[in-house]
Amino acid sequence: MSEVKVNKISPRSGTNVQLGDSGDTITVPSGATLTLPAANIANSALTGSGQITINGQAVALGGSITLTTETRPTVSGISPSAIENTQTAVVITGTNFVSVPLVTAINSTTGAQFVADEVTFTSATSITAKFTISVDASYKLYVENPDGNAVQTGAILTVSDAPAWQTAAGTLGTFSGGSSISTITLTATNSTGMTVQSGALPGGITLNSGSGSSTLTGTESGASADTTYNFTIRATDAEGQTADRAFSLTFTFGANNSMSFN
Repeated sequence: MSEVKVNKISPRSGTNVQLGDSGDTITVPSGATLTLPAANIANSALTGSGQITINGQAVALGGSITLTTETRPTVSGISPSAIENTQTAVVITGTNFVSVPLVTAINSTTGAQFVADEVTFTSATSITAKFTISVDASYKLYVENPDGNAVQTGAILTVSDAPAWQTAAGTLGTFSGGSSISTITLTATNSTGMTVQSGALPGGITLNSGSGSSTLTGTESGASADTTYNFTIRATDAEGQTADRAFSLTFTFGANNSMSFN
């Protein structure tokens, strides 16, 4: 094999330079650099009978094609983000939704899939999916438009049991006015805390919020006649799900609590 080493090959004015003949292989060795002009090379400058392939489509040298861009949906949020095992509607917000997408909840741990019972298309930025998911866990959402473009989120949906009250609704007892109620325990499974949702506790009585159970303690003050206090306690779990229950406390003022006359 002969070898010729030069610094530059230039054609005569008005002529072309040809590298090799038909059937030859032109090789750029590993580690070598082939430098092209900094400016863009126009299509018209690419000539010959060869072709290249773009996205699976053959294109002749010097030719062009129109590339079709795909628009995938996105998910920016859901409401509510925690649901129970019964059928619940979840509003999904995002972009590029097309009527009507397929929506699937995917268990983050096991990969088990629950296809939405029903999907309603509201707009390109909002859809509503109704889910009935039997297994408590965290779930990813998969949204696929009819054209096949899709998005899968991280774990954004939680399925869990809401607080379940164990303390019966209604009266928590009748006490003498101005007396201590000792300790009354309110219990709801899965509860991480309790608050007074409506109504008001008697003066001097305090709700001590706790996990699983909370207590009412204190000594009644403020009433001067028989009084029944009605109030609603809300139990909340770690996922923000709530359960309300109505209770009452009654304080009476008998003869022993009244002023006596001789």
